[in-house]
Amino acid sequence: MNEVCPCGSGMEYPSCCGRYLDAGEFPQRAEQLMRSRYCAYVLARADYLLATWHTSTRPPSIQLDINGLTWLGLKVIHAHDDSQTASVEFVARHKLNGKAHRLHEVSRFVKEHGRWLYVNGDIKH
Repeated sequence: MNEVCPCGSGMEYPSCCGRYLDAGEFPQRAEQLMRSRYCAYVLARADYLLATWHTSTRPPSIQLDINGLTWLGLKVIHAHDDSQTASVEFVARHKLNGKAHRLHEVSRFVKEHGRWLYVNGDIKH
């Protein structure tokens, strides 16, 4: 897949989120992890989502093959990393059965053993 990365960076997938989803690299910043997780939703990669989810909040499984769901784009509004914690505010747009939706969330991340992990998020209305 040498197309533009779904995360909205403008880079080609292999040199952007493909490094994390397909080549085994670990994101160095929480925003990179959040973008790669968005790509995992677009590409229905539950394995990656579960592997990058903190064990304290990770569900046992995740359902991604939802009929009529199309991801439309991602906009990162703000990202803040400290040495061990981070937050990323974003809007992810999608269509479900022809109806447009947007998910506006502030996600929280923690760094453990040198790797960023998604913990949870607050939905903004």
